[in-house]
Amino acid sequence: MESITEFNILIDQWLGVAVGYVWGLPLVILLVGTGLLLTFSLKGVQIRGFFHAIKVVMGKYDDSDAPGEISHFQALCTALSATVGLGNIAGVAVAIHAGGPGATFWMILTGFVGMATKFSECSLAVMFRRIDDHGEVHGGPMHYIDIGLGPRFKPLAVFFALACIGSSFGAGNMFQSNQVAQILTSNFAIPQWVTGLTLALMTGVVIIGGIQRIGQVTSKVVPFMGGIYVLGALAIIVLNFEKVPGLLAQIIGDAFTGTAAAGGFAGVAVRQVIVQGFRRACFSNEAGLGSSPIAHSAAATKEPIREGSVALLEPFIDTIVICTMTALVILISGVWTQDINAVELTALAFNKSIPGFGDYFVPVAVFLFAYSTLLSWSYYGERAIDYLTNGKYLIFYKIFFCFCTFLGAIKSLGPVLSLSDILLGLMVIPNLIAVLLLFPKLKAETQRYFSQLKSGDLK
Repeated sequence: MESITEFNILIDQWLGVAVGYVWGLPLVILLVGTGLLLTFSLKGVQIRGFFHAIKVVMGKYDDSDAPGEISHFQALCTALSATVGLGNIAGVAVAIHAGGPGATFWMILTGFVGMATKFSECSLAVMFRRIDDHGEVHGGPMHYIDIGLGPRFKPLAVFFALACIGSSFGAGNMFQSNQVAQILTSNFAIPQWVTGLTLALMTGVVIIGGIQRIGQVTSKVVPFMGGIYVLGALAIIVLNFEKVPGLLAQIIGDAFTGTAAAGGFAGVAVRQVIVQGFRRACFSNEAGLGSSPIAHSAAATKEPIREGSVALLEPFIDTIVICTMTALVILISGVWTQDINAVELTALAFNKSIPGFGDYFVPVAVFLFAYSTLLSWSYYGERAIDYLTNGKYLIFYKIFFCFCTFLGAIKSLGPVLSLSDILLGLMVIPNLIAVLLLFPKLKAETQRYFSQLKSGDLK
């Protein structure tokens, strides 16, 4: 028994080191560098397409005859439900605690260039999706690799699908239920098995209905939970508005100079500030991972660039708005130097300004954020299974996914999460290879669309 325990510890340590390598500086540079390249090559599409995207989401260009399964708004909410979550609550706290206030600046910059990446990968997802005779959409990176690049690139598509399935069980499922169970047990003494069973049943009821049911639920949950969270953060910022100019100056200054030691907090160099900001933003908004294109491919539209425009709103909402607000709340409270759990750090920060808010609302927000993430990632994994098996075994995947939700709440995850984080990072490689190789077609389609939009020829 002792030898088995030592072996598990060794495996966990090895996988932890592997996670550090996968999510190290080279991958971060690849993600951010690709975002910068797309930003300049597409002439700042995140700026010139921003207000158009809002009009699309509001339904101005909805077409009941367009192929697809869900509306633009539902596609946005489904993708956001996977990204607006624990990365905003816990990830920001980790970035600031490890990298200091300056990490916030690099998170915002990463969110900005990530808007161009999201635009590109989600446009390609609609350009190269497949709609079967029943009207069901089959889309995502595995399909734009397969269809767009041809049969010789199929191994890349298969690799992406396998990594996506693994990530759906770990980071997109068991990690979510595990964190919810821990905070509900800590704050309300709710047994972990109760949380796990509740989440598993709530997830199962929705995912059996497919993307249309998922879109209906996320289009209600995401605006509700995001709205309350933003209002709470905004209230704290307004109540402490006199501190905001100084904090913004500190964020910008520390981004380029590093962070001096503060209390029990060890000062960090500029490199650490940049890496933490980039890494946590990439984790949070998933730009470049290839997950969101799976949701956006299901949108009812005849225009790929139109849905890509909708997708560019994701990093803006997720990182530039929500993550920045979370960062300001943490910095206003002054608790960012304390060595406590990331979710607890954010809860403590909210409590400092609004007593009780962190104790009661943050756990509820964690529950809703995690639940919506479960729904989206179940669909991502399902579409990957669909690609590999031609639609077979989907019901078995959904049952096992719900079982993993329960298991994640009651078990210590260790190696499972580390392996999932590795697979999550590896999704980036085949996805960005495809985005870059298909860029000439994407650029031509983008130019055509915005040219017709400017001339008023689009409806």
